Amino acid sequence: MSYTVAALLGVAGALAVDLFVLRTRLVRRVVFWATYPIIITFQLLSNGILTGRHIVIYDPDAIIGLRIAYAPVEDLFFGFALVLLTLSVWVWLGRRGVQPEPRAAGRRFRRRAG
Repeated sequence: MSYTVAALLGVAGALAVDLFVLRTRLVRRVVFWATYPIIITFQLLSNGILTGRHIVIYDPDAIIGLRIAYAPVEDLFFGFALVLLTLSVWVWLGRRGVQPEPRAAGRRFRRRAG
């Protein structure tokens, strides 16, 4: 399986989980798309450093060849799938009340009378 096929399968799987399995439907929200450029910016920065310095090297036969900031475009697909899947699970767990209120190390902090 090529890197391109794996990346596209990752996107399809993340979309399926978001839309049909967990039904969080994040990709239908404007706020998701409005904030996604922030993620892409830092992803391109880190990918550019890693691939530009040849820390990570891709087999030219496994990618389509289109690069952005030295990294193959497939990396953007994988990044999208990773972020979407993570946020979908996070929203789904939040809706289930997994952590109804934020706590530090499971304790509540109280003020000392003094």
